[in-house]
Amino acid sequence: MSDSPAVLRDLLMATTRTLRKRWHEILRPWELSPHEHRALRVIGSADEPVRLGVVAKSLRIVPRSVTEVVDRLESRGLTERLPDPADRRAVCVQLTDDGRRMLTELDTARDADAAEVFDRLESAERAELARLLHKLTDDHNHTARAENSVASANDGP
Repeated sequence: MSDSPAVLRDLLMATTRTLRKRWHEILRPWELSPHEHRALRVIGSADEPVRLGVVAKSLRIVPRSVTEVVDRLESRGLTERLPDPADRRAVCVQLTDDGRRMLTELDTARDADAAEVFDRLESAERAELARLLHKLTDDHNHTARAENSVASANDGP
């Protein structure tokens, strides 16, 4: 088996496509797109109603597109719009009770699928995969946390 960068890239892309395909299948009973699920997660993770612009920025889409996504979620009773108390011109959105229930169900289904996929690996293999993926990920927050962890460990007793 080749470990060339091109082969590794293709394997990683194939793995990602497999995970996405599985996720599309899992979402089917809820009749949601992955995009709508991500919007539910962004809205549901906020402690208070969140502006549509914040949702758009989090999803990396234009505000017009987030309006359409929230319209679909609202038509299903999963979200509700509220006026922004700080700015009458702005609109906020929050999950309804049904939206929170659905998000919990989706998270449970997604976690179960991840367990099914990654349980094929031994515990040590999963740890090594996590280490390698973190090393490849261009995530400055993770890097800072890892550096802080190493610094704390080096300061030890």
